[in-house]
Amino acid sequence: VGPDSDLSMRTLSTPSPILMCPPNVQLFQNGQGSSTSSSSITGETIAMIHSQPLLHKSQCIIRPASRQQKEQAPVDTLLDQTLIQIFSHLPTNLLCQCARVCRRWYNLCWDPRLWRTIRLTGETMNVDRALRVLTRRLCQDTPNVCLMLETVIVQGCRRLTDRGLYTIAQCCPELRQLEVAGCYNISNEALYDVVSRCPNLEYLDVSGCSKVTCISLTREASIKLSPLHGKQISIRYLNMTDCFVLEDEGLHTIAAHCTQLTHLYMRRCIRVTDEGLRYLMLYCTSIKELSVSDCRAVSDFGMREVAKLEVQLKYLSIAHCGRITDVGIRYIAKYCSKLRYLNARGCEGITDHGIEYLAKNCTKLKSLDIGKCPLVSDAGMEFLALNCYNLKRLSLKSCESITGRGLQIVAANCFELQMLNVQDCDISVEALRFVKRHCKRCIIEHTNPAFF
Repeated sequence: VGPDSDLSMRTLSTPSPILMCPPNVQLFQNGQGSSTSSSSITGETIAMIHSQPLLHKSQCIIRPASRQQKEQAPVDTLLDQTLIQIFSHLPTNLLCQCARVCRRWYNLCWDPRLWRTIRLTGETMNVDRALRVLTRRLCQDTPNVCLMLETVIVQGCRRLTDRGLYTIAQCCPELRQLEVAGCYNISNEALYDVVSRCPNLEYLDVSGCSKVTCISLTREASIKLSPLHGKQISIRYLNMTDCFVLEDEGLHTIAAHCTQLTHLYMRRCIRVTDEGLRYLMLYCTSIKELSVSDCRAVSDFGMREVAKLEVQLKYLSIAHCGRITDVGIRYIAKYCSKLRYLNARGCEGITDHGIEYLAKNCTKLKSLDIGKCPLVSDAGMEFLALNCYNLKRLSLKSCESITGRGLQIVAANCFELQMLNVQDCDISVEALRFVKRHCKRCIIEHTNPAFF
């Protein structure tokens, strides 16, 4: 038990960690109410070690069973497999609390099948300590190694530091997915240690981690590997949204070490430029989904680099990249004919000519967002309607040049339309009703109070 606890507890050979509840929260143990212990100073949630549920001395006295005692509680009639299935839907802290109910639940809650994932949330949780206690318990059968743990999700925990990531790196060699979104106290060095010690890591979410500027192997790991050691990092999904200090050089290093990337999100990475995208395309030729939304330094030259992905690219977000015009759209449309999703909201340089080229070359397009593109008019809608029959989602929010006529042309040809956003557009009630009649399953988002 840590020094910040006011408990003095016996530690048995098979301890179970419990994520402490806030003060005055009641748990039930062996059918009786039992108040949990908590720090008398703060209401923070911390990892504690508890023994298996034990019978009190008074409970050991043999008495004749009453009729009520003979009646089994409904939950006790459930099979072990059913309870395990129920426990599999609980977050880590509740699973630890369930382990305190009775001896049967204790054994079931520590079934290895329930510990492929650890999920922790909360700003005040002492995550470093929770991870240390949990991994220690999970390493009992295989000292110092958690072979069953594949996913660790820690979201919005400001108290997660490099020490917590070092614990994961040392104890979880089979880790495949790591999400630390919003944990802004972790640094590059700890991530280097994780990717170096967890060779199977495929999914990494560091969105909102403002200190992260690069993903790479440690120097020690690089020396042990061949000159092509970059290919040893198997990350395929990387989310670096809101990593504000990411620059072209850092992106260059990431690309050189993570050549198997298929999904990359860099929303609001404002220091990334066309040069960074050039580095990216040199190494990562298998990218299917790419987001550079709000990367305002990216221009048409960057789109020329992205177009080198050709038919691999299925999803592209360039929202609010004001330096991208019809020229950049033409590059994408010409070479990325398999594109299914395009978000170009706020790209005010896009006109009907860009939409025409896009519609004629990317006929399999299913989702398009061109909101706040004031130069797109009904003529652009006509090109979409005559070429993109599979369109399911269309956002035209704040497109002041589009009228009900363009909308009716789309509705008459795109019967699969499921979502239409025409907020802040000058669309008549008759046009909206026309859309509703022709696209039965379409949800219309609008700002016309006369249409309901």
